[in-house]
Amino acid sequence: MKLITRFELASKSEAELYVLLREVFNELARSEPSSHQRRNALASIENIQNEINSRALFP
Repeated sequence: MKLITRFELASKSEAELYVLLREVFNELARSEPSSHQRRNALASIENIQNEINSRALFP
């Protein structure tokens, strides 16, 4: 899985962010422990959640 950056997320709508969050979570569930895919999925989830939260604070 490719790491999803905050820069990539900035152009997405809130609905798209939630869809992407679900997709990345599913990738995380399928990944092997300590794998590169798992680390990227976890970092991507954190980036998506940060983007969602920043929009809630500053609409």
